Amino acid sequence: MLVLGLLLMAGAAAFAGLLIAYNLSGGPDYTVTLLGSEPFTISTLGAFLGGIALTLIFGLGMWMLLAGTVMARHRGKKRRRERETARQATAERDALAGRLEGAGSSTDNADETAGHRRPAAHRPQWLRPHGHH
Repeated sequence: MLVLGLLLMAGAAAFAGLLIAYNLSGGPDYTVTLLGSEPFTISTLGAFLGGIALTLIFGLGMWMLLAGTVMARHRGKKRRRERETARQATAERDALAGRLEGAGSSTDNADETAGHRRPAAHRPQWLRPHGHH
């Protein structure tokens, strides 16, 4: 939405700028010159209504740009909150697992390497560290 709004704004501004730059002559009917060609002739009323249409398209593009920016900001805040909640839950889970292991059996296997915990019986298989089944 952000990119589309920016493209609409840029396109409307470029088109209006080219029309103004190439059509500075006066008269009741204007032959529109755009990039070296003359696609149509327009009256004063047509030029006025065309300006209104270009303004509305530019405004729509600006609205889409701002709405996209606001939505991206809200999404970023939501993701930060979810990450923080996940970190807290992981820390709490690890603390509880450490307490359970400390309060469990006091016998340690000699072949266990330091830094690896034995899989607790209450953990599902997909949560157990690899290599300990």
